[in-house]
Amino acid sequence: QVQLIESGGGLVQAGGSLRLSCAASGRTVSSTGMGWFRQAPGKERECIAVISRSGTVTYYADSVKGRFTASRDNAKNMLYLQMNSLKPEDTAIYYCAADLRGWPPKGNYWGQGTQVTVSS
Repeated sequence: QVQLIESGGGLVQAGGSLRLSCAASGRTVSSTGMGWFRQAPGKERECIAVISRSGTVTYYADSVKGRFTASRDNAKNMLYLQMNSLKPEDTAIYYCAADLRGWPPKGNYWGQGTQVTVSS
């Protein structure tokens, strides 16, 4: 079993930055692909970044490309999302997921989410 806990969300003005963290515990996730997802009010959950077990980012959604950077530290069982140049449309609940399968990817393990609100 894997537990994922996100942190780092909050309220930020447009143009600002936030860094999300995802701490994994339980079974090691270093051997699995991980990802960041988000769900805005009234919209479906979307995958915004996928990172391989080696740390290579294999996918960014077009909406975040060039502004967000995903990374992981397998020694610490941590996943990160650096978010720059934030826009009001980035407002959503952000989730990390582990043990991704298929495409569009779905995770076998999910965090509880962290709220990101970007004011204009």
